[in-house]
Amino acid sequence: MSAGAVLVWLSVRALLGGDYDRGAHAVGAVLTTVLAVPLVVVARRLLDRRPWAGLGLPSLREGWRRLLLGMVCWLVPAGVGFVLCLGLGWVEISVRTSVGDVWRVAALLVVLVFLKEALPEELIFRGYLQRNLATRLPAWQAAVGQAVLFTLFGFLVGAARSVDRLALFFVFALLLGAFRTATGDIWAGIGFHVAFQTVAQLFGDVGAVFDVVGSDILGVVAMGAIPFSVSWIVVRHLYRHHLDWRAVAPEPAR
Repeated sequence: MSAGAVLVWLSVRALLGGDYDRGAHAVGAVLTTVLAVPLVVVARRLLDRRPWAGLGLPSLREGWRRLLLGMVCWLVPAGVGFVLCLGLGWVEISVRTSVGDVWRVAALLVVLVFLKEALPEELIFRGYLQRNLATRLPAWQAAVGQAVLFTLFGFLVGAARSVDRLALFFVFALLLGAFRTATGDIWAGIGFHVAFQTVAQLFGDVGAVFDVVGSDILGVVAMGAIPFSVSWIVVRHLYRHHLDWRAVAPEPAR
C-alpha cells in the first residue's frame, strides 16, 4: 500500500509538471483522490477480504462531529499562536490582495487540501495501514509504524527531504495516529489535516495572498508546537476512557 501511494503521488506530479499552477493543483487534487481511494478499496476487498468498516471511515453523518473537533483542535490553539507571534513582534503579516480574495482562496484551498492530502493520506496511512498494523501489534506500535511509513512516503515523493521536514512529517503522522487510536476512526485526523494544511498553504507560496516576515517562527510556534500539543491534550482528555495503547484490534470476520 505504501508503494502504491508513492506511485500515485509521483504519477500525478509527473502528469501535471513541476511548476505550480492553481488549475493544475485542482486537477491534481481530483486525480489523487480518484486514484488513491480505489487503491484502498481494491486492497481492502480483494487482498485483505475484510469489511470496509475496519478502515475507520464511517459516513459523514456519523463522523461530522469528530471532523469538526479535529479542525477546532488545530484552529483555536493556532489562532492563539498567531496572536502571540504577532503581539511579541516575532512575525509580521501583510495582505497582498483584497480581503475578499483571501476568503475565496481559503475556501478553494479547503476543498483542494481535502482531496489532495487529507482524505487520501488519512485513508491510506491512518485508515488502511494503521488498522492492518493494529490487528497484529499493540496500538502504540501501530501508530509509530504508520508514522514511519508516512515519513518515508514524504521522503520518496519529495515532500520531506530535509531533517526539519522529516521531523515534521513524523510528528504530524504520530499525532494523527494517536487521534485514530483515541477516537476509533479517521474523521478527527481528516479535520486536523485540513485545518493545518489549508492555513499552511494560505500563508505560503501556494496561497500567494500574504507576505510573511518570520515565516519559520510562525510555522514552528503557531502552526506546530502550540496546536500539536494542545490538540493532543484535548483529544486525550475527551477520549481517555477509550485509550488502550497495549490493545490489539480485533479484525472482523472475512
